[in-house]
Amino acid sequence: MKNPKFKRRSVIILITVLSLVWIMPVIVTAQSDNLMNKEKIQAALDEAYSKFKDVKDGKNADYIKELAAVDSKIFGIVLITTDGQVFIKGDVSSMVSIQSVSKVFTMAKVIEEQGHQAVQDKIGVDATGMRFNSIVTIEERKGKEINPLVNPGAIAATSLISGADSAAKWKHILEVQSAFAGRALSLNMPVYISEAGDNLRNQAIAHLLLAYGRMYFDPVQSTDIYTKQCALNVNARDLATMAATLANGGVNPVTKKKVVSQETVMYTLPVMATAGLYDDSGIWFYNTGLPAKSGVGGGLLAVCPGKFGIAVVSPPLDDAGNSVKAQLVIKYVVEKLKVNPYLIQPR
Repeated sequence: MKNPKFKRRSVIILITVLSLVWIMPVIVTAQSDNLMNKEKIQAALDEAYSKFKDVKDGKNADYIKELAAVDSKIFGIVLITTDGQVFIKGDVSSMVSIQSVSKVFTMAKVIEEQGHQAVQDKIGVDATGMRFNSIVTIEERKGKEINPLVNPGAIAATSLISGADSAAKWKHILEVQSAFAGRALSLNMPVYISEAGDNLRNQAIAHLLLAYGRMYFDPVQSTDIYTKQCALNVNARDLATMAATLANGGVNPVTKKKVVSQETVMYTLPVMATAGLYDDSGIWFYNTGLPAKSGVGGGLLAVCPGKFGIAVVSPPLDDAGNSVKAQLVIKYVVEKLKVNPYLIQPR
């Protein structure tokens, strides 16, 4: 008669073998799918880069003298997933000034500090339908319903940032922009000096907002802080990290640090969707379904909620002020990976 312990051991071994036979194909398939996804992402970036690298359309912004001098051949793509995987193609080290992309993260900071209702009540969240630096909009609406992603609303948002003086407000803005990027960002001094010496229109906007009771700090100092904010140096990886932090519910997927709450992200993304690409915001959203923000420095980032953030740096802009190559690349990647949130697969 066989030993009962031997029988039990034999049964355990048999169960273990059968379990492995059943589980291993699942593990291999999961690993294969994961690898395939990684390969698909990198392939999409490689293809987009190759497809659009020779596009000659657009030109650098020249109303800010320093931007006209930026190398128009800079072209870099970065995609960062919500679990921290980084995919790169092209020049991701060359720096450009962040410009209007910064507006998103200052708005997020105001929402985080004062709540979403404060932004709706004190600035507005509706698209203006006017140019990003329109004064007409302020006059027609008496300073109301100007969203934080156009100049009037962005200057107002800057004035709402916590801090007893301009130094404290600037410190908080620099901290939040850097936290989103995952590293300490620095000021591009030549760009700042160039903009500060020629920002009379923005100063006029700030004073007109003050006349309607829609500025919440000194207008001259608020305009200066806003000008510094736009002159921060970033590369494509910085911008992709910032986008990925929004895609990850406010937690930076690279540093693993919580920057803002999920609720803040929830109220930030809709404004990006409706007003992120200046006059062409509706066209962009129609073609990609992704909240995004562009800057005249040549950067453009987009957020695929729960999946990834993607950014492209390429200085030549179209007539609306958006990077030509960046739009082409991100649209291509969205279509290639089939990640438009509105592409609903039937059950």
